[in-house]
Amino acid sequence: MFDIIEQAHLGELHFKSDPSTGLKSIIAIHNTKLGAALGGCRCIEYDCDEDAIKDVIRLARGMSYKAALAKVPQGGGKAVILKPSGHFDRKALYQSFGKFVNELGGRYITAVDSGTTLQDMDEVGRVTPHVSGSLSDGLDPSPNTALGVLAGIKAAALHRYGNSKLKGLTVAIQGVGNVGFHLASLLFKEGARILVSDVDEHKVKQARTAFQAESVSPHQFFSAHCNILAPCGLGGVINETTLQELHCDIIAGSANNQLADPEHGQQLHNKGILYAPDYVINAGGLIQVSLGLRHTSIQEISNKTWGISETLYDIFTRSKSENIPTSSIADLMAEEILYGHHDIPEPYALAKGA
Repeated sequence: MFDIIEQAHLGELHFKSDPSTGLKSIIAIHNTKLGAALGGCRCIEYDCDEDAIKDVIRLARGMSYKAALAKVPQGGGKAVILKPSGHFDRKALYQSFGKFVNELGGRYITAVDSGTTLQDMDEVGRVTPHVSGSLSDGLDPSPNTALGVLAGIKAAALHRYGNSKLKGLTVAIQGVGNVGFHLASLLFKEGARILVSDVDEHKVKQARTAFQAESVSPHQFFSAHCNILAPCGLGGVINETTLQELHCDIIAGSANNQLADPEHGQQLHNKGILYAPDYVINAGGLIQVSLGLRHTSIQEISNKTWGISETLYDIFTRSKSENIPTSSIADLMAEEILYGHHDIPEPYALAKGA
């Protein structure tokens, strides 16, 4: 256990069990150099406790790196709830989770993630102020996450094709939930041809109707011929199997932890596929909930989100000049901010005072 914690440079790991509500939850606080840890709460089924622990640690680390490169005054943290089997009282579960968050005294701020909703965060907010992104505060991170992905896709297109216009390009989206559906809407307005895949056929039908999208079965998604592949579901989707199936120029989507193993970044680089590091391109939601806490204007949040394109273009350019995978370049840039022996960079200090 401590080997995993030390390798990830994790600061804190907290566990909570509440038999009365069925809550089994873990909160990981990775790094708080830039501010209080902020990251969503994921509620899914895990095969075992060890899988949940590894997931929350990896996600928390990603949030630290994400905040660092998004230039927001937050540390990185994450929570997971091991989804109870059978029937459970959802309101009671999330109020119990809210008490868990509150016990950490503000070192961790929670938000939505896979398997949780804005309504769930309302229940959390009944017992702790340390939550951002709910129906009560109006800080839904999904649309802004999609906006950031669009900004990143444009940067990738500019780097790969010499033009950021997306009209006529084919983009395949895996997962048309909250973020994926918003992304499809933005791409449709840009004139892109859209392919969609989801295990929920109803969501696929909605996208086909709204955006003239074409459907791709889940097991054929990674072999789809497209310009841009956009994973917008769960992580680990770029792996030894799917790497052999790819027929795309660019991978740029909202899913966290898209690479099943760090070495897959090198393999994408070797294949000549331009990869937009997930925690960089999907930072729009973090920007929304972080700056929203400080009552930053919608326009300023939008401008900050469009800045994702500049960060990614710098990563792409450096990757090409140094012949190093984009995933490695992003890690190096984030680690210099988080672990470098210097004062907090000016953009973070300014944001803290906003």
